[in-house]
Amino acid sequence: MTVSSASLSSSPTPGPAADSDPLAPRLVDEAECVASVLLAILVAHHIGATHVSWAAFTGYMVMRGYPLETLRRALLRIIGTALGALACLAVLESPLGGNMVVLAMAMALAGTVSLYGAITGRHAYAWLFLGLTFAMMLYDRVAMPLADPRAFAVMRMIETLAGTAACMAVSLASAWTLRRRWPAIRAPKPQGVGWRPDALLHGARGGLALALLLGLATLWDLPSLVSGAITIMAVMLIPVTAVDGPNGLRQVSRRLWYRLLGCLAGGSLAALVLGLAALLHGPARAALMLAGAAMGVALGRHLENGNHGRGYVGTQFTLAVLVVLVPDSWEAAHIAPGFDRLVGILVGMAVLEPVLLLGAALSRVRTAVVPANQRSEAGGV
Repeated sequence: MTVSSASLSSSPTPGPAADSDPLAPRLVDEAECVASVLLAILVAHHIGATHVSWAAFTGYMVMRGYPLETLRRALLRIIGTALGALACLAVLESPLGGNMVVLAMAMALAGTVSLYGAITGRHAYAWLFLGLTFAMMLYDRVAMPLADPRAFAVMRMIETLAGTAACMAVSLASAWTLRRRWPAIRAPKPQGVGWRPDALLHGARGGLALALLLGLATLWDLPSLVSGAITIMAVMLIPVTAVDGPNGLRQVSRRLWYRLLGCLAGGSLAALVLGLAALLHGPARAALMLAGAAMGVALGRHLENGNHGRGYVGTQFTLAVLVVLVPDSWEAAHIAPGFDRLVGILVGMAVLEPVLLLGAALSRVRTAVVPANQRSEAGGV
């Protein structure tokens, strides 16, 4: 989902008045996220969103410690979502929109371009959501051929706007109150890195995996296609300095395992809360599930903001909690969305890892064949 996905949260810094309590700024950040998610859920239910959890996701992922940073991230998510939806609609509604070969080629191109832009571009978050939205709409159409992609696009924009509006409201309120005492760290101004052939190759590997997933889906009834595609794109999002050679394979594999671990841990908490909520009805059930979601958001953000290098586990913990405990209907809540997310991770892993292993092997062969003097020159690209 950097935009390095390893650092999707703001790590607050203590202000002068917070020196005696170094945890206070992190607690403020966690409280902002909880408030943003709960407000996003309320807004999404009020406007009749069909995927309330996506609004909650947005309310969590967009939140930053300064309103201008939150606004910038919100705008990039909105722009990326809109462009990805328009691009996918153009493909699906073209004369060749029913040809699976054409769809696979379009998915490979969209995935490659999106990942390259997300790794190297100044507006990385928009590039990421261009590709994610394209993939979600395309795989949703393959999984449900009779579904209307226009309805999906419109509702995804509505859910994104609900989440970003909640984020901005909470961010502004916090800036006028809590953040005066416990300010956050200002993120460095995003910078592009220029032309990077190694990043393009890395993006192409992700695009190839996405196309292979689509091809395999035409041969077998693969489960959780959308979740599998999201997994491939999200874990391929690594720092540009790590994309070349075996290091890229290690980085992506680590993110895959962190994603799996976070999903299992968050899903376990969500299953426990859901089991207790099943004993209740009406407002009591909704209140318990909202309390569980709030607890999951706070715990996940706390882990995400830690100085242990495993913040991605916290992100996935939170999203796994939200996908289960934020249903479109409280009475129809079910563990199935969490299971779908888990299966999607395994499907994405099964498709992506062979592509990465092959790429790493070819990279080693190239390194062994290219003369040392040419290798040193190429390393400066």
